[in-house]
Amino acid sequence: ADSAPPQVLDLSKNHFELFGLPAVFSVDLVQLAERYRSLQKTLHPDRFAAAGDRERRLSLQASTRVNEAYRTLRDPLSRAQYLLALHTGEVGGRNETTRDTAFLMEQMELREALSAAKDETDACGAVGVVLDRLGELSRTLTGALGDCLDEPTAERLAQARDLVVKLQFVEKCRVEAEQLEADLSDAL
Repeated sequence: ADSAPPQVLDLSKNHFELFGLPAVFSVDLVQLAERYRSLQKTLHPDRFAAAGDRERRLSLQASTRVNEAYRTLRDPLSRAQYLLALHTGEVGGRNETTRDTAFLMEQMELREALSAAKDETDACGAVGVVLDRLGELSRTLTGALGDCLDEPTAERLAQARDLVVKLQFVEKCRVEAEQLEADLSDAL
Protein backbone atom coordinates (compact mmCIF):
# COMPACT_ATOMS: atom_id res chain seq x y z
CA ALA A 1 0.00 0.00 0.00
CA ASP A 2 1.11 3.53 -0.77
CA SER A 3 1.42 5.57 2.41
CA ALA A 4 2.17 8.92 0.78
CA PRO A 5 -0.46 11.58 1.43
CA PRO A 6 -3.27 11.52 -1.13
CA GLN A 7 -3.14 13.91 -4.02
CA VAL A 8 -4.63 17.12 -2.74
CA LEU A 9 -8.12 17.46 -4.12
CA ASP A 10 -9.45 21.00 -4.14
CA LEU A 11 -12.90 20.46 -2.66
CA SER A 12 -13.89 24.01 -3.60
CA LYS A 13 -13.89 23.06 -7.29
CA ASN A 14 -17.20 22.36 -8.98
CA HIS A 15 -17.82 18.90 -10.43
CA PHE A 16 -16.71 19.89 -13.92
CA GLU A 17 -13.48 21.49 -12.68
CA LEU A 18 -12.79 18.39 -10.60
CA PHE A 19 -12.61 16.36 -13.82
CA GLY A 20 -11.01 19.12 -15.90
CA LEU A 21 -14.06 19.37 -18.16
CA PRO A 22 -15.93 22.41 -19.48
CA ALA A 23 -19.15 23.22 -17.60
CA VAL A 24 -21.51 22.24 -20.41
CA PHE A 25 -24.40 19.81 -20.66
CA SER A 26 -22.90 17.98 -23.65
CA VAL A 27 -20.08 16.51 -21.59
CA ASP A 28 -17.79 13.92 -23.16
CA LEU A 29 -18.88 10.81 -21.21
CA VAL A 30 -15.87 8.75 -22.34
CA GLN A 31 -13.48 11.44 -21.13
CA LEU A 32 -15.49 11.76 -17.90
CA ALA A 33 -15.19 8.01 -17.26
CA GLU A 34 -11.45 8.02 -18.00
CA ARG A 35 -10.80 10.92 -15.63
CA TYR A 36 -12.98 9.31 -12.97
CA ARG A 37 -10.98 6.08 -13.12
CA SER A 38 -7.72 8.01 -12.98
CA LEU A 39 -8.81 10.03 -9.94
CA GLN A 40 -10.18 6.96 -8.17
CA LYS A 41 -6.95 5.09 -8.80
CA THR A 42 -5.00 7.92 -7.19
CA LEU A 43 -7.40 8.64 -4.33
CA HIS A 44 -8.94 5.29 -3.44
CA PRO A 45 -8.84 4.68 0.34
CA ASP A 46 -7.36 1.18 -0.13
CA ARG A 47 -4.14 2.84 -1.30
CA PHE A 48 -3.86 4.48 2.12
CA ALA A 49 -4.62 1.49 4.36
CA ALA A 50 -1.16 1.71 5.94
CA ALA A 51 -1.18 5.53 6.10
CA GLY A 52 -1.98 7.66 9.10
CA ASP A 53 -5.51 8.54 10.19
CA ARG A 54 -5.38 11.96 8.54
CA GLU A 55 -4.29 10.57 5.17
CA ARG A 56 -6.94 7.84 5.27
CA ARG A 57 -9.63 10.37 6.18
CA LEU A 58 -8.55 12.76 3.39
CA SER A 59 -8.45 9.93 0.90
CA LEU A 60 -11.94 8.77 1.88
CA GLN A 61 -13.29 12.31 1.70
CA ALA A 62 -11.73 12.90 -1.72
CA SER A 63 -12.87 9.53 -3.06
CA THR A 64 -16.42 10.17 -1.85
CA ARG A 65 -16.45 13.58 -3.52
CA VAL A 66 -15.19 12.13 -6.81
CA ASN A 67 -17.89 9.42 -6.71
CA GLU A 68 -20.61 12.01 -6.05
CA ALA A 69 -19.38 14.28 -8.85
CA TYR A 70 -19.16 11.36 -11.28
CA ARG A 71 -22.71 10.15 -10.52
CA THR A 72 -24.03 13.70 -10.98
CA LEU A 73 -22.28 14.35 -14.29
CA ARG A 74 -22.97 10.91 -15.75
CA ASP A 75 -26.77 11.23 -15.43
CA PRO A 76 -28.41 13.75 -17.82
CA LEU A 77 -31.10 14.89 -15.37
CA SER A 78 -28.66 15.30 -12.48
CA ARG A 79 -26.17 17.04 -14.77
CA ALA A 80 -28.85 19.50 -15.96
CA GLN A 81 -29.96 20.22 -12.39
CA TYR A 82 -26.34 20.76 -11.35
CA LEU A 83 -25.66 23.12 -14.27
CA LEU A 84 -28.80 25.09 -13.47
CA ALA A 85 -27.59 25.41 -9.89
CA LEU A 86 -24.16 26.60 -11.08
CA HIS A 87 -25.69 29.21 -13.38
CA THR A 88 -28.62 30.40 -11.28
CA GLY A 89 -27.90 29.34 -7.71
CA GLU A 90 -31.11 27.28 -7.76
CA VAL A 91 -31.72 23.75 -8.97
CA GLY A 92 -35.36 24.33 -9.81
CA GLY A 93 -37.77 21.75 -10.97
CA ARG A 94 -38.16 19.71 -7.80
CA ASN A 95 -41.51 21.13 -6.69
CA GLU A 96 -42.37 22.89 -9.91
CA THR A 97 -44.68 21.92 -12.72
CA THR A 98 -44.72 22.80 -16.37
CA ARG A 99 -47.36 24.97 -18.02
CA ASP A 100 -47.13 22.91 -21.20
CA THR A 101 -50.62 21.40 -21.20
CA ALA A 102 -49.93 19.16 -24.20
CA PHE A 103 -46.97 17.64 -22.37
CA LEU A 104 -49.01 17.19 -19.17
CA MET A 105 -51.83 15.54 -21.13
CA GLU A 106 -49.38 13.11 -22.73
CA GLN A 107 -47.94 12.27 -19.32
CA MET A 108 -51.45 11.53 -18.01
CA GLU A 109 -52.14 9.36 -21.07
CA LEU A 110 -48.89 7.44 -20.56
CA ARG A 111 -49.74 6.83 -16.90
CA GLU A 112 -53.23 5.66 -17.88
CA ALA A 113 -51.67 3.33 -20.46
CA LEU A 114 -49.42 1.92 -17.74
CA SER A 115 -52.35 1.41 -15.43
CA ALA A 116 -54.34 -0.32 -18.18
CA ALA A 117 -51.35 -2.43 -19.28
CA LYS A 118 -51.84 -4.86 -16.39
CA ASP A 119 -55.13 -6.00 -17.93
CA GLU A 120 -53.83 -6.31 -21.51
CA THR A 121 -53.30 -9.72 -23.09
CA ASP A 122 -49.73 -8.70 -23.87
CA ALA A 123 -49.09 -6.64 -20.73
CA CYS A 124 -45.31 -6.59 -21.20
CA GLY A 125 -45.75 -5.42 -24.79
CA ALA A 126 -48.07 -2.62 -23.65
CA VAL A 127 -45.52 -1.50 -21.07
CA GLY A 128 -42.83 -1.70 -23.75
CA VAL A 129 -44.80 0.73 -25.94
CA VAL A 130 -44.93 3.21 -23.03
CA LEU A 131 -41.21 2.75 -22.33
CA ASP A 132 -40.41 3.37 -26.01
CA ARG A 133 -42.36 6.64 -25.95
CA LEU A 134 -40.70 7.69 -22.70
CA GLY A 135 -37.32 6.97 -24.29
CA GLU A 136 -38.21 9.21 -27.24
CA LEU A 137 -39.34 12.00 -24.91
CA SER A 138 -36.18 11.66 -22.83
CA ARG A 139 -33.94 11.91 -25.91
CA THR A 140 -35.85 14.96 -27.19
CA LEU A 141 -35.71 16.73 -23.82
CA THR A 142 -32.05 15.87 -23.33
CA GLY A 143 -31.19 17.26 -26.77
CA ALA A 144 -33.07 20.47 -26.01
CA LEU A 145 -31.29 20.75 -22.64
CA GLY A 146 -27.96 20.59 -24.46
CA ASP A 147 -29.03 23.46 -26.69
CA CYS A 148 -30.05 25.55 -23.66
CA LEU A 149 -27.24 24.73 -21.24
CA ASP A 150 -24.23 24.61 -23.56
CA GLU A 151 -24.57 28.33 -24.35
CA PRO A 152 -26.66 29.66 -21.47
CA THR A 153 -28.47 32.98 -21.57
CA ALA A 154 -31.19 34.11 -19.15
CA GLU A 155 -33.85 32.99 -21.65
CA ARG A 156 -32.18 29.63 -22.29
CA LEU A 157 -31.77 29.00 -18.56
CA ALA A 158 -35.51 29.61 -18.09
CA GLN A 159 -36.20 27.14 -20.90
CA ALA A 160 -33.78 24.66 -19.35
CA ARG A 161 -35.61 24.92 -16.04
CA ASP A 162 -38.89 23.92 -17.74
CA LEU A 163 -37.13 21.12 -19.62
CA VAL A 164 -35.73 19.79 -16.33
CA VAL A 165 -39.26 19.73 -14.89
CA LYS A 166 -40.46 17.78 -17.92
CA LEU A 167 -37.51 15.37 -17.78
CA GLN A 168 -38.30 14.72 -14.11
CA PHE A 169 -41.87 13.75 -15.10
CA VAL A 170 -40.52 11.45 -17.81
CA GLU A 171 -37.93 9.84 -15.52
CA LYS A 172 -40.47 9.24 -12.76
CA CYS A 173 -42.84 7.61 -15.22
CA ARG A 174 -39.97 5.54 -16.69
CA VAL A 175 -39.06 4.21 -13.23
CA GLU A 176 -42.72 3.26 -12.63
CA ALA A 177 -42.94 1.59 -16.04
CA GLU A 178 -39.73 -0.38 -15.46
CA GLN A 179 -41.02 -1.50 -12.06
CA LEU A 180 -44.31 -2.63 -13.61
CA GLU A 181 -42.38 -4.46 -16.33
CA ALA A 182 -40.29 -6.25 -13.67
CA ASP A 183 -43.42 -7.12 -11.65
CA LEU A 184 -45.11 -8.51 -14.77
CA SER A 185 -42.01 -10.55 -15.66
CA ASP A 186 -41.85 -11.95 -12.10
CA ALA A 187 -45.50 -12.99 -12.35
CA LEU A 188 -44.85 -15.09 -15.48
